Amino acid sequence: MANGAGADEGPGTTECPEASPARVVADADVLAADLLVGSDSRRALDYLREHSWTTLVASDALLDDAETVVTALADADIAADWRAKIETLCEPTEHTDGDHPALGSAYHGGAMHLLTLDPRLQTAQAGATLQRRVSMSVRHPKAFATLFDAESLYREVVGGEYPGPDRDPRG
Repeated sequence: MANGAGADEGPGTTECPEASPARVVADADVLAADLLVGSDSRRALDYLREHSWTTLVASDALLDDAETVVTALADADIAADWRAKIETLCEPTEHTDGDHPALGSAYHGGAMHLLTLDPRLQTAQAGATLQRRVSMSVRHPKAFATLFDAESLYREVVGGEYPGPDRDPRG
């Protein structure tokens, strides 16, 4: 699953790709809600899935957490099928054992956005603490979906005229 990003430098450390606003992490709760509920979580992740120049980043630990949630709320077969599919859609990253899976994935995966339903991560205090260390916004999926502007983001990260969505988000 490694692709250079996240290659080991030493025990428990990884080389971080350059941070980009087109790189996003969805916390386990958002990943599970995308599959089982839809709504804001699905809308936010569909914006990423429909553009080949955006990247959903996740560590194995983050996917393990989401798979556990899906298993608890649905069943093991649905969770296993989901895991097989999501692994093809995510860029893998690694982080130190003991890191919060979503925060570690965002930091080590160069993601500038973290989508979560966890209100503790969405507080001003948490945001201020994170901003001292990394350039990352932590948002509820509804806020991300509301503010997502594919055209201006494309101009910033790719350049040129925005061609529109280039993938089927349900593909």
